[in-house]
Amino acid sequence: MLSRQMLGLLSTLWLIAATKTADFETSEAGNPFVDGWYADPDTQFYNGAYWVYPTSSLPYDDQTYLDAFSSKDLVHWTKHSSILTTADFTWAHRAVWAPAPIYRNGTYYLYFGANDIQTDSELGGIGVGVADKPEGPYTDPLGKPLIGAYHNGAQPIDQDVFIDDDGQAYIYYGGHSHANVAKLNDDMISLGTFDDGTMFKEITPENYVEGSQMVKRNGIYYLFWSEGGWTGPDYAVSYGMSSSPLGPFDRIAKILQQDEAVATGSGHNAVIQVPDTDIFFILYHRHPLGSTDGNDRHLAYDRLYFNDDGTIQTVKMLVHDNFEDGNTIGWQTYGGDWSAETNALRGSASSSSNALLNTNFANFTYEADVKLLTRGGSHRDSTAGLIFRVSGTSNDTTSFQGYYAGISTAGTLFLSRSNGSQSTTLGSTKADIKPAQRYRLKVMANGSSIRVAINSKTPAVIAVTDDAYANGMDGVRVFKAQAEFDNVNITRLTSN
Repeated sequence: MLSRQMLGLLSTLWLIAATKTADFETSEAGNPFVDGWYADPDTQFYNGAYWVYPTSSLPYDDQTYLDAFSSKDLVHWTKHSSILTTADFTWAHRAVWAPAPIYRNGTYYLYFGANDIQTDSELGGIGVGVADKPEGPYTDPLGKPLIGAYHNGAQPIDQDVFIDDDGQAYIYYGGHSHANVAKLNDDMISLGTFDDGTMFKEITPENYVEGSQMVKRNGIYYLFWSEGGWTGPDYAVSYGMSSSPLGPFDRIAKILQQDEAVATGSGHNAVIQVPDTDIFFILYHRHPLGSTDGNDRHLAYDRLYFNDDGTIQTVKMLVHDNFEDGNTIGWQTYGGDWSAETNALRGSASSSSNALLNTNFANFTYEADVKLLTRGGSHRDSTAGLIFRVSGTSNDTTSFQGYYAGISTAGTLFLSRSNGSQSTTLGSTKADIKPAQRYRLKVMANGSSIRVAINSKTPAVIAVTDDAYANGMDGVRVFKAQAEFDNVNITRLTSN
């Protein structure tokens, strides 16, 4: 039997390991962090796992069910399909939106909007499902909506449920540019009243559209909400602070919005807190660059940082991928064979092959680990590396317009430029490259200035001036080679 001291040590080591696992800047295994079209996420920590409950991003008539995802480490996610369906809610038949999970009194509750009602004469609004497991199935305890009409001009959608330290539960909700708060009774399926006898208090902050989210930290109540149109690029998240759960919530700042290099329409957020820490992440949905389908929405999360005065810093949508989840979500491949099953992105091609992220960086730092697996011999010209400022790709060819910085089996570091049909070497230098060894390759591009560096035993740098391509996608490339790529990190170039 383990001693009390040994049990304490193991518990401490486990806590350190758990905290270390979640203490990162963004989804280190890549955003989107799950596959599929999803939106409006909310989250809870249940039984040692993070649970995410999103809207299935489909045409309204097809939104008849909800899926969920769970993870013990915010990296490896398990999908739980159809945890709630309209088949179990006789009054709901479409537009099942924005689930809000919470646990109380041995029961798991999931609140949701349904039917997208536009008037009080329509049946629909905010419903609640109950289950004895986080993954459901959730069933209807009421046989009708919990909130089935407009109050203070607020469409009954986009709810969030919050239990305060004193045990009082609140529901925050509202669309059509109005936000309300109401009390929930201890049974969590009926509404209470405020001291003045009312059931709904309007708390609409400036620029509010929809997507209420309540978080409490260090005694401060934070109300988050979405601004702009959900199908467009201007969808964004703002917040207010208050000393009371009833507000007022004066708008302080917009903290999450589109990034023309990463994604657009970033909104409808939730907040993940790593238990027993001050580590927070903002969870949200966003549109891929260039997408024209309003339902083309995907789940992402990034770090949420607080200032000393409690205000929140602007969120940076970072681009990382360490492939620890074993998949290539977010990557588009062209030619060759690509897989991340070894927790690194492995590409193989008899001629050439590319894997690209849908990004559009101009001035940036791009780093990744590169391991060239092909040995010399008949393929002395085998290469692997990073491609950037890329355009002109198509599904039926591996040609592209842009730059290629890489290493070769001839032992060189090089930088070339491709115009789609011809490649021009801009710089090359000996770098003592050995096969099957990992090298950290780094590209710094600022306007026409491009620098490429590698951390080999013989450090090498290439510096050129070239203005052929100003911005574009980023990715990796193999040429007559097999190679592995890992720990991809792309950020805007910042000056000292």
